[in-house]
Amino acid sequence: MTDDEERPRLLLVEDDPRIASFLVKGLEAKGFYTEWVETGVEALVQAANRSIDVVILDLGLPDIDGLDVLAAWRDEGLTLPVVVLTARSDPRDRARALDLGISSYLMKPAPFADLLTALQSAIGASPTGRVER
Repeated sequence: MTDDEERPRLLLVEDDPRIASFLVKGLEAKGFYTEWVETGVEALVQAANRSIDVVILDLGLPDIDGLDVLAAWRDEGLTLPVVVLTARSDPRDRARALDLGISSYLMKPAPFADLLTALQSAIGASPTGRVER
């Protein structure tokens, strides 16, 4: 088993390159193997074809709304642990995301420590601690 296979695999779905760059650097430093995509379509493809332990999902994506990406995953039977990281403060968005089974809903700019706590909680809440596809 390689070092990358032992690290938690994280899919980051974020369309802002500055935010993504900051998160990738920080998450890699904390031991996550991080794959970054900028669109909902890319997120759907990656989740269908990769072994992922946890997802950070922005809702304001350029092609497909993040909530629709999440709904598509659930419709396909994917029970990926998802931490939403968004600028949206509408309680209806939060309610829909919770109805779709997210682990946490964090508002940007969230403290990095809070994001790490949410990720660890999401991974720990997974039945095996690892989600296989």
